[in-house]
Amino acid sequence: MSTTRPIASLLLALLLLLSACQPGATPTPTPAPVTQTAPTPAPVSTPTPTPPVTPTTAPAPTPEPPGTYRNLTYGFSLVFPTSWDAQETGDTATIVVARHPDGLPVAFVSLSHRAQVTPPTQVASEFIEDLKGALAGFSVVSQEETDLGYQLEIAFTGQSGPVKGRILVVTRGTTVFEVDIVASADEYDLQAEAIARVADSFRLEEPQPFGLPRSQTLTLLDNGPVTLDPAVSQESRSHTYIAQLFGGLVTFDRELNIVPDIAERWQVEGTTYTFFLRRGVRFHSGREVTAADFKYSWERAASPELKSLTAETYLGDIVGLQEVLAGQSTEISGVQVVDNYTLRVTIDAPKAYFLAKLTYPVAFVVDRENVALGPDWWRQPIGTGPFRLKEWQPDQLLALEANTDYHLSPPLVRYVLFRLWGGIPLVLYETGEIDATYVGAANIGRVSDPANPLSRELNIFPQLNVTYMGFNHTRPPFDDPQVRRAFIMAIDTEKLARVVLKDMVLPAGGYLPPGMPGYNPSLTTWPFDPARARELLAASKYGGAEGLPVITLTTSGEGGPASLLTSAILQELRANLGVESRIRQLASEVYFYRLDEEKDDLFDYGWIADYPDPQNFLDVLFHGDSQYNDGEYQNPELDALLVQARVEPDPQERLRLYQEIEQRLVNDAVAIPLWFGRNYMLVKPYVEGFYLTPLGIPMLREVSLNRP
Repeated sequence: MSTTRPIASLLLALLLLLSACQPGATPTPTPAPVTQTAPTPAPVSTPTPTPPVTPTTAPAPTPEPPGTYRNLTYGFSLVFPTSWDAQETGDTATIVVARHPDGLPVAFVSLSHRAQVTPPTQVASEFIEDLKGALAGFSVVSQEETDLGYQLEIAFTGQSGPVKGRILVVTRGTTVFEVDIVASADEYDLQAEAIARVADSFRLEEPQPFGLPRSQTLTLLDNGPVTLDPAVSQESRSHTYIAQLFGGLVTFDRELNIVPDIAERWQVEGTTYTFFLRRGVRFHSGREVTAADFKYSWERAASPELKSLTAETYLGDIVGLQEVLAGQSTEISGVQVVDNYTLRVTIDAPKAYFLAKLTYPVAFVVDRENVALGPDWWRQPIGTGPFRLKEWQPDQLLALEANTDYHLSPPLVRYVLFRLWGGIPLVLYETGEIDATYVGAANIGRVSDPANPLSRELNIFPQLNVTYMGFNHTRPPFDDPQVRRAFIMAIDTEKLARVVLKDMVLPAGGYLPPGMPGYNPSLTTWPFDPARARELLAASKYGGAEGLPVITLTTSGEGGPASLLTSAILQELRANLGVESRIRQLASEVYFYRLDEEKDDLFDYGWIADYPDPQNFLDVLFHGDSQYNDGEYQNPELDALLVQARVEPDPQERLRLYQEIEQRLVNDAVAIPLWFGRNYMLVKPYVEGFYLTPLGIPMLREVSLNRP
């Protein structure tokens, strides 16, 4: 399926602008002007200039031709007559608009993306077919294939009379560039030579967003962060970036061992942790980090005004934090600044997983001077991490630059660029526009085929995660455990994993993934058994499917069709239980932030470990008072066991308790376990050291580029 914009939208824009140039018409609002002598497009940062050299050692740079427009972000240039007025729109659908001083002709450069590499002849052919049905009196005056792409002249009848236009179609990989120049027929004929020169001047160049050299830049495709505030973030989409920009007292190595970060070492005496900070660790601004900065950061995270959804879960063991959350105090009594480099932290009981919790973003240190800039400070964050934010254009591009003063050794790659706009990941990877990409079920067969050279670039990274469907336990019908069990037994997760997900996942019967301490391969689970599922449903207080309401599933999306997987699950419920269902979508960027208040009967959920401890799954997701218990499951007896496991000093007994807890959760059908996942990624051979942790975070600091 093409990802280009509908052609009618382009025509409407052309006609509106053309009409605005007619006598008596109301002019359209003008975007930001573009400097035409060797310009840098408005959204793009000018590269840091190199030191000047004397004329005797190097020739002077060749000046740009007058009227040159160059776009480093998308990699193209164009030359307009110097008398024309060029304006950038700040949009990719129409990047730049240029006008003759009298209003006509009007020239556009636009960009779109295709699902596959498409030759310009085919794009132009589709363009012509669309125009035939959209414009009165449309005809093709001339057309030809050129060294640039495919060029055609068209004519049609506009609101103010005959119109002519020249269209140039150029493709690079899956990206389609269009140069469209239109005018009234009379004006077009008068300016025909200038119009031809504009179209012929179009050139593709190596894209250098923000002026970053491709040879020193790891380029990836992503959706971008929801937030860069460590105290607020609660989803992996944002954590990927926060982990590069910020840091805390401790961190994980590749084997998920807890190792020093800003804390050089620590001592543990019962419930008291004393952290000794490294000297000379600095924020990206240059200011040294002190123990007081951690106290400030944690108290800010716990402040009622911030409304953090993670502070209680990950910092709640610290004595005095609950009082700050409740607005009863502004200071966490269990956090003491001994001196600039010593921080003493007291927790409420001995807990084996407390240090691991401090690897979560809410425990990271932030710069109070940065936060003082206002509510949107995180759009220009100053952290302590291995990378600093170089530039960010939301929905377009985000660039990280190596922090050469990073205290744990500087990154090996100078820049990381995230493309946040358009394109099919696998095609962009194959055309060399990005250096690594995730592989989904739709492509795994082709990519893993030994006959395909891409198979040698496929990496499989283990992941500690579980995907499940949560029940809303607060209202019918999932207040009845018989109904919950029936729903679990009506879904053939093994078939879905094999057919829909191409065996990329492991069907789950419980909630602790393989590789997690406490994982129980002997767990007794609910089998797929439609006949037994119907019996259970009939034995429930609702008396069978006819006694159930239409079940609404809350899922993440943008209002489009449900995913194939979601549809397949609901089809299983319809076929095996006779249950009718519908879907309600929440925008993906707010899904986990609004789910607690907006969930319906069922909801999609996935959990990736924050630290390798069963408490992070069973306690965080299912304790009655947990912020992440979105299904609002309540079981006082189970809660007591979870509290007991938190403080159990014997490691083996503690894991035995968690296995008992998981079995009870399965018996009570607290949620529909679906599968445990792995990450499949293609990584270019010249990208060395790329690694995705079992927590799903890329170790970008260890990446180096060795381009041929």
